[in-house]
Amino acid sequence: MPKRKAAIAVGGVAALGAAALLLPNANASQGNDQASGAAGTAKTLKAADASNLAAQLQKALGDALAGAYYDSGKQQLVVNVVNGDKNVVVQAQKAGAAVRQVANSTAELKAAARTLKTKATMPGTAWAVDPRTDKVVVTADSTVTGAKWDRLESTVRGLGADMATLKKSAGTFKTFVSGGDAIFSQVQGGQVRCSLGFNVTASDGSPAFLTAGHCGVAAKDWSDSQNGQPVATVDQATFPGNDFSLVKYNDAATQAPSEVNVGNGQTVQIKQAADATVGSTVFRMGSTTGLHNGQVTGLDATVNFQSETDPNGVDTVNGLIQTNVCAEAGDSGGSLFTQDGGAVGLTSGGSGDCKSGGETFFQPVTAALQATGATLGDGGNGAGAGAGDQAGTADPSASAGDQAGTGAGDQAGAGDQAGTADPSASAGDQAGAGDQAGGDQIGGGADPSATVGDQSGADQSGAADQSGTGDQSGANAGTGHRSGAGSGHGGSSRR
Repeated sequence: MPKRKAAIAVGGVAALGAAALLLPNANASQGNDQASGAAGTAKTLKAADASNLAAQLQKALGDALAGAYYDSGKQQLVVNVVNGDKNVVVQAQKAGAAVRQVANSTAELKAAARTLKTKATMPGTAWAVDPRTDKVVVTADSTVTGAKWDRLESTVRGLGADMATLKKSAGTFKTFVSGGDAIFSQVQGGQVRCSLGFNVTASDGSPAFLTAGHCGVAAKDWSDSQNGQPVATVDQATFPGNDFSLVKYNDAATQAPSEVNVGNGQTVQIKQAADATVGSTVFRMGSTTGLHNGQVTGLDATVNFQSETDPNGVDTVNGLIQTNVCAEAGDSGGSLFTQDGGAVGLTSGGSGDCKSGGETFFQPVTAALQATGATLGDGGNGAGAGAGDQAGTADPSASAGDQAGTGAGDQAGAGDQAGTADPSASAGDQAGAGDQAGGDQIGGGADPSATVGDQSGADQSGAADQSGTGDQSGANAGTGHRSGAGSGHGGSSRR
């Protein structure tokens, strides 16, 4: 069986539901604007456009906003505002967002997270801000018991019921070594396996791919077959703190298309980095479990993994995207993406599996691009890095997806785009030099409504994967390899 088909077959049955959601609707619009942005009237937005609008409003209004999320039922962006600041409310409504009054400010939520960092940094704990509840949601895995549980419970109680909530996870937080198309490396004591996340172009113009940092820390040379010769070498690897690696193909002539292989001969074209927005639907591809989908449940998440090198240590990773998408051992480094082809994250770790569910955390792609200087695909198509940073002053009244601002609408990181942003542009448009339209393809069908140039940020990391026999890593290297999710591994708690 061809390697690519073999990888997908592992999770083929489980992937059918996600594939049915992803592929048939790839070219369908998620709604048209219901209003021109008049005060008090929220626009109907595609998820990608809602993400763009959230980034613009955050840029313009800063900590006056207390988070935002996508209401998929109403197809609206909801932004949280404290103290009823009329100016903030008017600007957010004029931009097309629905406004909700909440009690906790961004500063207060960040202060709560700092308290947790000081008092609750122990293996098996995680926390993230949930803008839907306007609280910090703290999660403890099954290993947090006895005195550790009492300490965590006391810390959360001290923050107040209106500021933080505590829940228990049945699984154990661990990294999932594996990802898109599987990659392998031989190390002392066995083999590790991870997954290729997204093909990129390195800052020196050479072909490369992104995968999890704990994969790059575990091994330097990677092959696209279990017993094959190395075809790619780690150039940069960051873990813990963040969780991303840049791996360069050894052959400079390697063709590395910017796409995710989702099985059955279908691919999703990846042309931009995308912000994660709480409430939006995302897809994860992995050769262990196939294609799965779910929702973003939290941003700027902190996860404390048990260190695999120090029995008494903890590997803390920050700035992660939290989701309810399932993952299993072998999925580390694999691609998290949107229906319209936005690269969102790299699989890091979590708890649970694809039978019982659980939480999975992802390194934001934009942060990895910014840190490594790489660009998606061939370096074009708005593959920028960073949290959608733009030079100039963002215009909160711009339509969703506009790169609004005065002066150059550059986006920070690799793939900067110059040109004067047009605040009157329609959703997803970017005015000036480097304009982009849709053209994203799902299963080969061009989507003229697809948004291009989404940007997101947030540093993330997972736990370093130390191999045991059967550990595996999942990115396909070599000419023509596609990005996707890799397969599982044995003998290690990392995914």
